[in-house]
Amino acid sequence: MILTPLEIEALLISLKVALWATIAEMPLALGAAWVLARHNFWGKNIFNAVVHLPLVLPPVVVGYVLLVVLGRGGFIGSFLYDTFGITIAFNWKGAAVAAGVMAFPLMVRAMRLALEAIDTRLEKAAFTLGASRLRVFVTITLPLMLPGIIAGAVLAFARALGEFGATITFVSNIPGQTQTLPLALYTLMQVPGGEDGAVRLVVISLVVALVALIASEIMSRTVQRRIKGVEND
Repeated sequence: MILTPLEIEALLISLKVALWATIAEMPLALGAAWVLARHNFWGKNIFNAVVHLPLVLPPVVVGYVLLVVLGRGGFIGSFLYDTFGITIAFNWKGAAVAAGVMAFPLMVRAMRLALEAIDTRLEKAAFTLGASRLRVFVTITLPLMLPGIIAGAVLAFARALGEFGATITFVSNIPGQTQTLPLALYTLMQVPGGEDGAVRLVVISLVVALVALIASEIMSRTVQRRIKGVEND
């Protein structure tokens, strides 16, 4: 199975977009998960609904909102362009933003479930021994929730890799710039004789997704074995 330069380009753009989207949103997702799992405050249900809104909104709506806000004429997009010369819409950075927004709820949910499963008595015991909040978080909380972080990262990566609606609305379908695997597949389906290329892209998408899921399972099991080993000691 030989890929054309256009298909290789779409694969590389997809991997870059999904990777950057996953890395960039991880600290935000961790913060949101911490707030939802460990704090009670007025408006928590509203905050939770906003975090999970991309799951229920049509992706085209999310893409349009991003275009209005982050486009050259948007209030944030115009500020970034006029002040720093940064353009987000209609390039791969915008594709990463769109993919990250759509994948964000999945990462937050995985991290939140991992946080809620941690026995807080372990953290309280560390506090009584004089450990600071930061040290407890780094040495106890973070390692214990690592399987959830890995699961959330893989889910987000897979979701970002397959993002279509928000991406095509926000950054269009520009070959070599914003044309990811789903957009390239959509393009090939619209032209005569594009069936072979479409099949190749489907196979590539399946392989990448399977590799990511298998790697996630291996890493999660490794981390869980180490955690159990430490607890037994």
